[in-house]
Amino acid sequence: MSDDSILIRLGESIDPDLTARIAALCIAIESQHSAWVTDVVPSYTTVLVSYDPSMIDFRRARQALVPLLHSSTEAGTVAPARSGTVHEIPVYYAPESGPDLQNLAYNKSLSVAKVIQYHTAVTYQVFAIGFLPGFGFLGSVAEAIATPRRQSPRKQVPAGSVGIANQQTAIYPKASPGGWQLIGRSPVTMFDVDGLSRLKVGDGVRFHAVSRSEYLNLGGTL
Repeated sequence: MSDDSILIRLGESIDPDLTARIAALCIAIESQHSAWVTDVVPSYTTVLVSYDPSMIDFRRARQALVPLLHSSTEAGTVAPARSGTVHEIPVYYAPESGPDLQNLAYNKSLSVAKVIQYHTAVTYQVFAIGFLPGFGFLGSVAEAIATPRRQSPRKQVPAGSVGIANQQTAIYPKASPGGWQLIGRSPVTMFDVDGLSRLKVGDGVRFHAVSRSEYLNLGGTL
């Protein structure tokens, strides 16, 4: 991929089983080759491995990684090294916290309550972390509420905003521009410089609705 990184491609499409394999493969790489691996970045179908070129060259790094990849292919997965934490995330679903909530419901011929019901009924899988530190791409949203990104992205989306883009949903870990359809807001801190990202690839996320007062009591802001 570059003079100090290797890209491992494990598939071509989003697949929950593939995500679990990618998550376990990352753990195996980090645990077995921590001396020269400087970073491991999982995505939907790939793993990017960065290494210290002063300690190892491309040929030897590739040679060390191939057995892990082959063993995972033969077994269908590598030995699981992470249980896959399921995070319970409170969300205040309302027009003041989710300015696209009512329009989404209208466009889908649903009540707001039904949109919330669909969104909270699923245990989502973390497929990738990106865009912003701690921004987890979660899937898959029920087809009934799947909706495209906004045609005009907002210049500023508040931290904690919960959005939908096609069949993915996510929580903005910090204020930033963004084009996802916003349906609510969570008081949970998704990223900090000490604990880093709350979510990891392969984890699960369940949303549950809270009232305005509960949201504010949990530290949320409007």
